[in-house]
Amino acid sequence: MSAHVREYLQLTKPNVVALLVFCAVIGMFLAVPGIPPWRALVFGTLGIWMASGSAAAFNHLIDERIDKLMARTARRPLATGALKSRQVLVFAVLLGIASMLVLALLVNPLTAWLTFGGLIGYALVYTAYLKRATPQNIVIGGLAGAIPPVLGWTAVTGALHPFALQLCLIIFVWTPPHFWALAIFRREDYARAQIPMLPVTHGVSYTRWHVLFYTVLLVLVTLLPALTGYSGLVYLGGAVVLGAGFLYYAIRLLNPPDEFFAMRVFKYSIVYLMALFAFLLADHWITAPPAGQTVVLRLG
Repeated sequence: MSAHVREYLQLTKPNVVALLVFCAVIGMFLAVPGIPPWRALVFGTLGIWMASGSAAAFNHLIDERIDKLMARTARRPLATGALKSRQVLVFAVLLGIASMLVLALLVNPLTAWLTFGGLIGYALVYTAYLKRATPQNIVIGGLAGAIPPVLGWTAVTGALHPFALQLCLIIFVWTPPHFWALAIFRREDYARAQIPMLPVTHGVSYTRWHVLFYTVLLVLVTLLPALTGYSGLVYLGGAVVLGAGFLYYAIRLLNPPDEFFAMRVFKYSIVYLMALFAFLLADHWITAPPAGQTVVLRLG
């Protein structure tokens, strides 16, 4: 792979986007009793991946100044000068347009509109405004990152469904403890870049307690699919075990054994979300009845 191709690929934040697309694909499989239609599966996944990559590239563009100041991001292509701002802008715009065309023409208009809303929410509302405006940035802006399961569901069905909204809520509540754990570890970076992350504005101890509070809320929210009848005992058992693990990490974070423990919490949160959605899919195929009638909103 040429250096230029690697740099453009890096703009799309492939590791982050992989998790988003994974959640979207799980949403596709949960929307139907068996295998989703190949057209929705292939082109829906492609369109969502491209839109997520476009949003990530816009993030690089908008955060160029602060990326140069933070150790975690100092090697990004725009921060190092390997790519120029104009190149990144053109790449982000073309990738975003291509994603909308794929979704609108080959999937359905609802998915295209919702994906566009998520792209704007992350690239402009969160990155350009909220990130610099309030220590609650990741809470308010978390909705954009929580939408992939809804996109996956609508790609297959063309309609919104309460179960898909529950999945969105799970990721929405998961985002603050996930990201604040990273922010605790990287707080000096954020302070140097003058980004008002919670550990910078309110201190590490305050943030640790908020990680615990949101983790408790997350464990309760993850019970909703079972309590509302959309998932069964396989998912419930997995959610309880995974939630107990997250609670252990959140409680231990109050008095961590070392400075690096916050990163262990962050890494566990990623494994947690992937495993939780894997349990949803396993339960769907093994024990749960097909979800109810799709409802509410249909476009096109």
